[in-house]
Amino acid sequence: MPRTTDRDSIRLLNAGDQLSVERLLYSSDYVYQRFTGEELSMLLRQYPAVGLFSGSTLRSFLLSQTANPPTAWIGGFAVSWTESHHYLKFLSRLLDELTPHLLARRVRYLHYSGNDEQNDWLREVLLTRGFFPYRQLYAYDKFDYTIPTTGNRQVSVRPVQRRDIPALLAIEAACFEDLWRYDAVSFEHIAATHPYFVVAELNGQVIGYQFNALDGEYGYLVRIAVHPSINSKGVGARLMAEAIRFFEREHVLRIMLNTQDDNLHAHRLYEWFGFVRIPQIGFVLRKPL
Repeated sequence: MPRTTDRDSIRLLNAGDQLSVERLLYSSDYVYQRFTGEELSMLLRQYPAVGLFSGSTLRSFLLSQTANPPTAWIGGFAVSWTESHHYLKFLSRLLDELTPHLLARRVRYLHYSGNDEQNDWLREVLLTRGFFPYRQLYAYDKFDYTIPTTGNRQVSVRPVQRRDIPALLAIEAACFEDLWRYDAVSFEHIAATHPYFVVAELNGQVIGYQFNALDGEYGYLVRIAVHPSINSKGVGARLMAEAIRFFEREHVLRIMLNTQDDNLHAHRLYEWFGFVRIPQIGFVLRKPL
């Protein structure tokens, strides 16, 4: 049952609340959004989200994302502009309300990510509410389409198919710590909504994958992964070369990516392909539930 006061109520959100959520996203000055517009309906269907209402009017919401035990992410937060001076109170109440729903899904750690450690408006607030610094992220940009190598030509690159998901999940488990792993639901939705999602095959086996996103004149290299059992065989370079060709076809002016600060193997690949690290430091916060 929703928790109520004499002024407002808090309840779980569902797909029927999408228009209200979108209205806050477009009208509020206090917005954190880690998802694309195409992903919103999936988030409301698949992962816990809570909203604070005054009558039938949504005043604030908190969405979770990729609730893949034992980890989940804060996917979005917003407060109506008329109530922006209450955003600290609303955030605390919504975090308290969201937590038991995450625990029921066996989530034990909640994460928050930002692109600018020095200027993120929620970072200091969350540090006073049980979150602590967990990871730093480096950002890389590329402004041309040069390709120093096409990688291993014995590797075939093709569009992802639903039957590939078990192999993708195995690559996730081998490559990434739990907070970075996608679940099957996320992979299915990424395949349906992203303009470029391919797998790499060698000797009939799926050994890697890569997907991208577009936002106007900007391109985002979201994820590139190769199973660690396949080392030094040019698979990552093969996927990177094909990704840059995709961005060239789309005429993007800037290709951007983020990577963990200690992922030195990935840094070397990006720098080899002409990506330049920018000064801005991203970050991840973690809160044990």
